[in-house]
Amino acid sequence: MTKKADAAKRIEELREQIRRHDSLYYVENRPEISDAEYDRLVRELRALEEEYPDLVTPASPTQRVAGEPVDVFASVEHKVTMLSLDNATDAGELREFEGRLRRALPGVEFNYVCEPKVDGLGVALLYERGRFVRGATRGDGRVGEDITQNLRTIKSIPLTLRGKLAGLEELEVRGEVYMPRAAFSKLNLELEEAGESTFANPRNAAAGAVRQKDPAVTARRPLDIFLYHVSHAAPFPFKTHWEALEGLKAGGFKTNLKAKRCRDLEAVTVYCQTLEAERDALGYDADGVVVKVNSLEQQRRLGATAHHPRWAIAYKFAARQGTTRVLKIEINVGKTGALTPTALLEPVELAGVTVSRASLHNEDEVRKKDIRIGDTVLIERAGDVIPYVVQVVASKRPADAEPFRMPTRCPVCGARAYRPEGEAIWRCTNAACPAQLKERLLHFGSRRAMDIEHLGEAVVGQLVDKELVRDFADLYHLTVAELAGLERLAEKSAQNLINAIQASKSRGLARLLNGLGIRYVGERAAQLLAASFASMERLEKAREDEVAQIYGIGPQIAQSVVRFFAEEANRRTIARLRQAGVLLREEGIAEGPRRLTGKILVLTGGLKSMTRDEAKDLIIKLGGRVTGSVSKKTDYVVAGEEPGSKADDARRLGVPTLDEAEFLKLVGKG
Repeated sequence: MTKKADAAKRIEELREQIRRHDSLYYVENRPEISDAEYDRLVRELRALEEEYPDLVTPASPTQRVAGEPVDVFASVEHKVTMLSLDNATDAGELREFEGRLRRALPGVEFNYVCEPKVDGLGVALLYERGRFVRGATRGDGRVGEDITQNLRTIKSIPLTLRGKLAGLEELEVRGEVYMPRAAFSKLNLELEEAGESTFANPRNAAAGAVRQKDPAVTARRPLDIFLYHVSHAAPFPFKTHWEALEGLKAGGFKTNLKAKRCRDLEAVTVYCQTLEAERDALGYDADGVVVKVNSLEQQRRLGATAHHPRWAIAYKFAARQGTTRVLKIEINVGKTGALTPTALLEPVELAGVTVSRASLHNEDEVRKKDIRIGDTVLIERAGDVIPYVVQVVASKRPADAEPFRMPTRCPVCGARAYRPEGEAIWRCTNAACPAQLKERLLHFGSRRAMDIEHLGEAVVGQLVDKELVRDFADLYHLTVAELAGLERLAEKSAQNLINAIQASKSRGLARLLNGLGIRYVGERAAQLLAASFASMERLEKAREDEVAQIYGIGPQIAQSVVRFFAEEANRRTIARLRQAGVLLREEGIAEGPRRLTGKILVLTGGLKSMTRDEAKDLIIKLGGRVTGSVSKKTDYVVAGEEPGSKADDARRLGVPTLDEAEFLKLVGKG
């Protein structure tokens, strides 16, 4: 045997030993060797790999911090959408949850798995044939940010799997990256001693570390992870959620030892109450319990809404409360002109976070609770996150405290403020109000709207303050010289921003409508409007009844859209956008009759040629509707690979079922 062959054999032996000791130390918490012995193994492996660089592999333990710093994280699409969770706050709401399950599946008995709801950063890990190939943040649920190199630095994430998971073609698992409380306290102490900014809580520390642009910085942060879900596997090897947790553990993942099977809802309630009483002793922050139906077949049959799976619920622990004093009530002006009262508070710590302000929402809320400057108030962090004023401590009210009155003038521009009939919100009447304009421009340039990279808060603030931009159209008339004159914006950065602005011209009607900030018109409504009218010119001329009849729009949005185009200032802005060359139509949508007009389709299973969201967008562009369940009104069920129960429903109801080739032919892409 050659010297290189001997080295290759020893390298594999060392890697296997190091992986085993990593798992024992970071996952199972039962180390078998000292740190010094472990370090000797790593040094020997690193020396051999330096001598034979062609034997280095991405899965080697020495490559955990091998990535280069990045300027921006790439976007990646999850194999399965990461949904949110519905919430329960008491035993009664847990019973309501089970009641919904029983109505959906009559006569079925349920058992559950309960796990602590760790307060960290949700991630999706992708493995191919047992090798870690990608890690991503949750993002918007469908698309997240690629943070693979940063996640590789977390020792409790295995780079290679063992057991039957190692043989799967693909495996996507979900987990929660967190920072243990003890490690968080130590980190903050070190930062304080170094004169650097400290973190407010372990979740912020974990999230900031995971999204560092340099993996070496992430590696220095004491991060850990719990894996809790198998979202995709080819083939899928489990029948229950508990089996999946056991399988994850056998494959080398760290699962939560507090996870427990519960035979019925009574056992679930006891678990939730017990864990809430023990939350301070967990060693990590947890804000509740995740309760899941154990049977994966039952999960499949129960399905999901657009927001959350029907087979799981988060039991939220009671929010942490405290008292403090209202120092001032200030008015913030949002992008739609809404005037929102906000209480500035004497700083108070709640659940590890210093709270110094809380939204009071609207005039009615302030009056109902009779909140005054100088009052002592009881506040809580709703869901351990959002500060919320519960009530005034009336016995501590100062004698000179006066009732709060909403201003009748905008505090930013001085224009008249008004409260529309039937609404709780006061609004500024000045569409060119600087406060509105800044927020509107930030929204206009956001990723889901016109996606103008580099158009951040600092730049927008200067553009408005220096009166270089008075409306959206002004963006397209900016020059490099004008931008280079702004603070912290050199000529190269200015050119990059100009390039990004020019590139945004071709985003299309749906993105533009979302970016314009029309009241009640979000991303989904903008897509429906663009799909129905195809061009801005047709939408501008549309009557309220024409807009309202679009499925998913309704009278409130229709009224807002027509009111928007009735304003002369808005029509001028649209005209200037047109003159600047901004695309005011939706590509691929005909203005006349379309082949799926009036048709209702249901999608089930995976398509090879496009994602589920791409298929939905295509159907809408062709005039059709996509619904989540099959009924006698359904025109077609599109069944891709591994179709679910919707295909069975289609056969039972006699609804035509299309395979992928037939669907592509239907939409004109065959």
